[in-house]
Amino acid sequence: MKVVTIIICIIALVLAATAYSFYNTNKQMKAEFNFKINNLERQKAVLENELEIKIGEISKEKEEQIVRLKNAYDELVADMEKEIEEGKIQITQLADRLSVSMVDRILFPSGEAEITPEGLEVLERVGKILKNTQNKIIRVEGHTDNVAIHSNLQKKFPTNWELSTARAINVVRFLHENVGIEAVRLQAIGMSEYHPVASNKTAAGRSRNRRIEIILLPEYGGLSPSPSE
Repeated sequence: MKVVTIIICIIALVLAATAYSFYNTNKQMKAEFNFKINNLERQKAVLENELEIKIGEISKEKEEQIVRLKNAYDELVADMEKEIEEGKIQITQLADRLSVSMVDRILFPSGEAEITPEGLEVLERVGKILKNTQNKIIRVEGHTDNVAIHSNLQKKFPTNWELSTARAINVVRFLHENVGIEAVRLQAIGMSEYHPVASNKTAAGRSRNRRIEIILLPEYGGLSPSPSE
């Protein structure tokens, strides 16, 4: 009987010691857990504050960019008033994007990609204004109507793809070599006949579709160079 009592007492002591140890361990784990939660909450508060500041900075910078772009828009409209009235140039601004659309006859002879003297003068005026814009990619798009290239020109331009691309490239080269716009800001893209702004069923519509569009895009919206470049 004494042996049984002793065994029971030993078991009770072991259980009590185990329970006490578990209690202390659990208490320590709970304290550590609460410490981690408090630490994470402090980090969260810091990050939320930093994010709020960053959003404010981005919003302010975007507002400033839109204002600068509006100034460029106003300057272009004032300088190109005659061409706008004649329907040769259309200038539009949407938030932080600006587009200058020029019908092909102001820049090129029919079916050709070499820029005319009149076109060079117009491009120089446009380019000098665009050169002063900041943090913008300048994308030049060549567009055509859906009329196939004349057989006499097919050796030089097999399709409208080649013609639209050659025109865009020549505009980009002029803006870089003659106006002095940094090459890294410029893009030349041939769009062929596949992005019309009017019906190709009428002469007036086809005339509107044959155009060069110079589009100012935010650097993050265009193919801007990577930081390593």
